[in-house]
Amino acid sequence: MALSAAKPLIRRHSELGIFLIGLVLVVIFSATSDGNWANLYNIGTILQVTATLGLMSLGVALVIGTGEIDISVGSTFGMGALAYLWLAARVDPSVAVMAAILVGSAIGLINGLLVTRTGTPSLIITLGTLMIFRGIAIALTEGFSFSIPYAARKGWTYVVLGGGDFLNFNTAFYWLIVVLVVLWVMLKAMPFGNRLLAVGGSAESAHSRGVRVDRIKLSAFVLCGMLAAFGGALEAGKLGFADGSMGRLMELQAIASCVLGGCLLAGGRISLIGALMGAFVLSSIQSYLVVMGVQPQWFILILGMIVVLAAYGDRSLRQWALKK
Repeated sequence: MALSAAKPLIRRHSELGIFLIGLVLVVIFSATSDGNWANLYNIGTILQVTATLGLMSLGVALVIGTGEIDISVGSTFGMGALAYLWLAARVDPSVAVMAAILVGSAIGLINGLLVTRTGTPSLIITLGTLMIFRGIAIALTEGFSFSIPYAARKGWTYVVLGGGDFLNFNTAFYWLIVVLVVLWVMLKAMPFGNRLLAVGGSAESAHSRGVRVDRIKLSAFVLCGMLAAFGGALEAGKLGFADGSMGRLMELQAIASCVLGGCLLAGGRISLIGALMGAFVLSSIQSYLVVMGVQPQWFILILGMIVVLAAYGDRSLRQWALKK
C-alpha cells in the first residue's frame, strides 16, 4: 500500500526520483567512509561545490525549458571567474562581480541571438561558442592564472561574494538560495514561467497564442549566461585564483544535473529543485571519490559510471511510477 501511495507523488513531482537516489547515496557514502565523508567540514565543501554548479544548472534548466540547450556554460563560467579576478584586484569586488555578470549576459545574448536569428540548432551554436570563449580565456591567461592580491581579500564585500564562510558554509550557498527564490517567483508567480514552458512544449502553439517565442528564448539564454558567470565569480572568490581551463566539463555536469533532476530535454518541463538535487548528487559523488582516495586517472571514469547508474535508477523509478 505504501509503495502504491508513492506512485502519484513521483508522477507529480519529477524531482522526487533524484531525491530518493540522493538519499540512498548519502546513506551508502556515510556507511562506507568511516566518518570521513559525513562530517560538518566535508558537508560544507559539498554544499560549496553544489552552489556554484547549482547556479549553472539553474540557468541551463531555463534554457532546456524552452526546448534549447546551452553547452557553452562551462566557458562562460570561466570567463566570469577571470573577469571577476582581474577587476577585483583593481576595484571593489561588488563592482567586479557585476562586471562578471555583464560578461555572462553578453555571452548569453550572443548565444540567444545566433540561435533565434539564424535558426541553427542551439547545440551547434553553443558548441561553437564553448570553444570560442574557452580559447579567449586561454589566450588571455597565456597559460598562467589570475589571482587576487591578499590586500584585496580583506573587505566585507569580498567575504560576502564567495570569499568567506557564514555558519560554517561558504557564502556562495546562501547566494544559491537567493537565486532559487527569485527564479521560483519568476516561474510560478509571473507570466514568464508559463510562457517559457509553453515555448518548450510547442513553439508554434505558443506563438499562435501571442507569446514572443524568440524573446523568451533570448531571455533564457541571457539568464543562463548571467548565472554561469556569477557562479564562476563566486568560485573565483573562494579560490582566489583561476586559469583558462576553469569550468572545463562543468557544462556536462550542469546538463546531467538537470536531466537527473527531472528536466525534459525536449522542453516544456523543468524542475529547479530537481536541478539542484542533481547538482548535489554529483557533488556528493565527487567528494566521496576524493575521500576514498580514488586516483585522479580513474576519477572521471568512476564518476561517469555512477552517474549512468543513478540516471538509470531514476528513469526506472519514474517508469514504475507511471505504470497503472
